[in-house]
Amino acid sequence: MSDFAASLIFIVLYGLSFGMVLFAISIGLVITMGLMRVLNMAHGFFAALGAYVTVWLMFQQGAPLWLSVVVACVVVTLLSILIERTFFRHLYTAAQLDQVLLTIGLAFLGAAFLNLLFGPNPQPSTLPSSLAANVDLGIRTVQLYRLFIVVLGACLMLGLWWLFDKTDFGARVRAAVDNRRMAEAVGIDVDRLFAITFALGCCLAALGGAVGYAMLPPEPMYPFKYLVIILIVVALTGFGNIKSGAFIAASVGIVDTGARFLAPTYGSFVIYVFLIGMMVSRHLRMAEP
Repeated sequence: MSDFAASLIFIVLYGLSFGMVLFAISIGLVITMGLMRVLNMAHGFFAALGAYVTVWLMFQQGAPLWLSVVVACVVVTLLSILIERTFFRHLYTAAQLDQVLLTIGLAFLGAAFLNLLFGPNPQPSTLPSSLAANVDLGIRTVQLYRLFIVVLGACLMLGLWWLFDKTDFGARVRAAVDNRRMAEAVGIDVDRLFAITFALGCCLAALGGAVGYAMLPPEPMYPFKYLVIILIVVALTGFGNIKSGAFIAASVGIVDTGARFLAPTYGSFVIYVFLIGMMVSRHLRMAEP
């Protein structure tokens, strides 16, 4: 019984931590796709850049993790503002195919940019000694880093839920999406609002990439390697649903971790079967009269 409980705690906590990294990355895309109706296939680049900047500052400049994460988020946010003003502001009313083609092109440019700056090999993914330490839970020990990610993800979910559901900012964003002309008529600066929302989504992607670098090591093909699982989380989450996004991402993390732990040979395929099943089940429920 103790072995079973220890394995269960491992799967749940490590799966939750992986899920919270997916949540931090994917929720930025939930915001831009769900609230702004922009299909941003280059979203993974912002997460990758956040991871790269964090690792570079930690291992090349000797900066602490917290400072590296903050700087990475700031760098990505500033870059996202430039990209939004240059490219994305012209996509808000464009056809979905145009959005996909342009953003995929940006993702390829981003991958080439990362390869040019940091080389083709994956970057180091070792943790600071403080986070690499284990915490004794009585039944088994758990890495402190994993607990830190779970707590951070929970705080992030609550903060975003409050921001978009309980504040004037969230109401303005929803109003601008539902009826842009009416929002502008009552004095809302829609262009500025969309720029802020897009920058927030990219900052969240950078945060997920930065704190999750030990689970998802940065590499040039990062923007494409994790794009499918992020898009499926977004598709299952729905338009702008923060709490649903956290639940879906946590479920994905736990199932993936459990499958890899219990069946290492075939575990990497189980998550896709799980995700396909969830999508089919969702569409069947929606089709019911």
